[in-house]
Amino acid sequence: MIPYADFLYFGILLYPLLPALLFGLLLGARFGGWFMRIWILLATAGMLALQYSGTVQITPQSTLPVLALVAGYALVELVLAFVFLQVRSRTRGQRGFFYTAILLALLPLAVVKLSPWLAAPENALGFVGISYLTFRALDVIICIQDKLITSLSPIQYLAYLLFFPTISSGPIDRYRRFAVDWKHSRTRAEVLQDLDGAVHRIFTGFLYKFILAALIKQYLMDPLAPQSDWRSIWLYMYAYSFYLFFDFAGYSAFAIGVSYILGIHSPENFNKPFLARNIRDFWNRWHMSLSYWFRDHVYMRIVMAATRGRWFKDRSMGSYLAFIVSFGLMGLWHGTQLHYILYGFYHAFLLIGNDLFSRWNRTRKLVGEGPLWRCCSVLITFHVVAFGFLLFSGRLG
Repeated sequence: MIPYADFLYFGILLYPLLPALLFGLLLGARFGGWFMRIWILLATAGMLALQYSGTVQITPQSTLPVLALVAGYALVELVLAFVFLQVRSRTRGQRGFFYTAILLALLPLAVVKLSPWLAAPENALGFVGISYLTFRALDVIICIQDKLITSLSPIQYLAYLLFFPTISSGPIDRYRRFAVDWKHSRTRAEVLQDLDGAVHRIFTGFLYKFILAALIKQYLMDPLAPQSDWRSIWLYMYAYSFYLFFDFAGYSAFAIGVSYILGIHSPENFNKPFLARNIRDFWNRWHMSLSYWFRDHVYMRIVMAATRGRWFKDRSMGSYLAFIVSFGLMGLWHGTQLHYILYGFYHAFLLIGNDLFSRWNRTRKLVGEGPLWRCCSVLITFHVVAFGFLLFSGRLG
């Protein structure tokens, strides 16, 4: 069963959410904290058993339950995190151990992404959500390396890694942020406040996914899809851009809303992205949990390494290299097909171009700060982004 894809799923969600809400209100901060932690574990186990109830074909003669695949993946990542934590505490941070841990954590995702015959539906070792789980696991490894995480609880780690509301489509949470909510015992007032936030987000999700995205797909995308003239492709670009936003933002709103009821404040993922004034502003508004993950764990590390190592005479070149690597990896994270890779590099060079133009404009003052300039900037940014989504869709291939 695909989370948030149909109304049946929301009916099933009442079973884990209603007890969490009722006991949160009845028990309060004194007893509600430990109960909620136990309930999240039980609810996650039950919902994952439902979501991953199928099997995958391993060989022509044998199959494997998807749930066993998920459990095995989680166990491997748990063991890897604990082994690396022990190694890190006994060494002075040799890079070899860190890079080995990163490669091992990435290995399951790499097998799925880089082996098309394994990723085929009829013979797949992957499961829905493996990309998001991998980035959560990598967050822990990186934070251990940076000594931001010095201890791990197996139960808390598994709760973080497999938290069912966000397992299939994000947002990508951080272990240290999750730990704050996990350990916190909510008062009745906080439970009611979270309920208010949850209702707002869940109803927003219904509006976005089941009304706006559905209407765009039915009346615009589907009729335009078979047509290959430039006008139809141009119109499809607009339709697909808005469909992608409303569908993905709807999923995120559902996941965040359900998380709130369970006392976990999963990070927001969208903030009016089509009102961005430039491409950097866009990535501060679109799929924020992913873009911030790459900013903190890839982009900044490359920039700091380039600065410390004096790789370039021009310090901005380190930033440009970091853009190319970060967004190249982001493209690969979506898939190994050419249109995903092109999408990643397209945005990398847009960010480089934006930085070059911003530097040039500081002295030339071609683009101002008035309302007309802001309107033009938003319009141009939207069209640049929409063309990127057209690349992402594979329609041009």
